[in-house]
Amino acid sequence: MSAYAALLRQELSARNSDYATSQHLPHVSSYGEMPVIVYEPFPESSRHGNFLDATYAAILNQPDCSRRLEKIHSQAARSLPRTERSWKELDSCMSSDALLMNVFCHPQTLKTGAVTSLLGVGVSEVPEFGFKARVPLQAGRVDRTEVDMRIGGLLVESKLTESDFQIKAAEIVESYRDLEEVFDCGTLPRRHGQYISYQLVRNVLAAYALRLAFCVVLDGRRPDLMEAWYAIIKCVRIPDLRTRLKVLTWQELSQAVTRDLRQFLDLKYGIVPAGCSPSKLATPPL
Repeated sequence: MSAYAALLRQELSARNSDYATSQHLPHVSSYGEMPVIVYEPFPESSRHGNFLDATYAAILNQPDCSRRLEKIHSQAARSLPRTERSWKELDSCMSSDALLMNVFCHPQTLKTGAVTSLLGVGVSEVPEFGFKARVPLQAGRVDRTEVDMRIGGLLVESKLTESDFQIKAAEIVESYRDLEEVFDCGTLPRRHGQYISYQLVRNVLAAYALRLAFCVVLDGRRPDLMEAWYAIIKCVRIPDLRTRLKVLTWQELSQAVTRDLRQFLDLKYGIVPAGCSPSKLATPPL
C-alpha cells in the first residue's frame, strides 16, 4: 500500500469512528492494526450510516441502484464480527463505490449545471452504476468487466483508498483488440513484465470502442493515483481520444454539490473545496 493510501485510510478510520459515535449510527470496527468502520442499516432499513439520508432514500427507490447494496464484502469472514445479516462491500467507510453513490444518487446533484458542467454531461442524465462496457478482445470476444459508472456520454472510474489501478499480466492486457491502435505500447508503464494501471488501460479502450469520454474521480490527497493516470494518458496515440480523458477530484465535486451533501463529505471523509479546512477530528488518527 502506498504511503498516501495508508495516510488516507488512517484519517477515514478516525473520522468515521467519530462520525458513527456522534451520530449514534449502528456500526462495528474491523479486526486488525488499522480498524475500518463498517456500517449497517437501521433496523427499519430506511437509513444506513454509510449514506446520507437523502441519498439512501433515493437508492432504495431505484431497483438498479439498490441491487448494488447487496454485493457481499469479500473480507468479512476474516475481518468482521459475525452477524445475522451478511456484511456488504458498500457498508465499509473505505468504499469508493459508496462515496460515488452518495454523490451521484443524491436527488439534487444532477439537476443543476454545477456538477454536470464539471463532468461535461447534460443536466438530469441518469447514472448507471456497474456499467458493462463489453471491451473488445481478440477473435471477436469481449471483456464484460464493469466500469464504476456511466452517465450520458461519460464513463467514470471512482477511487478513494485503493492502493493502485491494479496490475495485470501481459498476456491479459495484450489480448485487447485495440491496444496497439490506441496506445504506444512500448511506453505503457510496466513492472516485472506486467502492465501497471490495468483498470485505466481497459477503461480507455472502452471509451475508444464506445466513442465515449472517460473520467477518473479520485481524492486530492492521492497524488500517486493522479500521477499514474497522467502516465497512461501520455501513452495514448489518438489526439481526439486524449481530449476525452479527464480527471476530477472529490474536492472539486464537493464545491458544486448541495449544502447537506457538502457537510456530509466534510464530516465523514474530510473532503472539502480547495482553500477550505476540513472539520477537526475529536480523535486524531494514529
